[in-house]
Amino acid sequence: MRIFAVLLFASAVSAAPAMQPIQITSVVWKDAPSTMPSGAKIAILEGDPKHDGMFTIRVKLPAGAKVMPHFHPSPERVTVIWGEARLGFGDKFDAKKTKRLPAGSFYINPPDAHQYLYFPRTTILQITGQGPWELHYLKE
Repeated sequence: MRIFAVLLFASAVSAAPAMQPIQITSVVWKDAPSTMPSGAKIAILEGDPKHDGMFTIRVKLPAGAKVMPHFHPSPERVTVIWGEARLGFGDKFDAKKTKRLPAGSFYINPPDAHQYLYFPRTTILQITGQGPWELHYLKE
């Protein structure tokens, strides 16, 4: 039985497509989906956030932008590349209960965590996760 399991695993590994190198020296910004704040831009670095599989995107948010209380069904890993994010957790937006995350900060949002964001100045976030990436707003 062990030999069969090893052979099965070996054939599954060899059948997987080889990962190709990804090297990006400049990003292409496009208008973000309508679920994002007005004026937001998005750049896809890896994968496709609309489909199954790993993805990495960057989101550029204008000064004063808010992302109202929402959740994602899968974890997301977020790095503040440039600017500043203010992150809060809960069902109601409350700027006084946010944590300041300056450039260089990193955080992970667990699945289904109710969260909201405010951006006091233009900010670029990098988000990595497992697609499809979904953003579900709560009713306030």
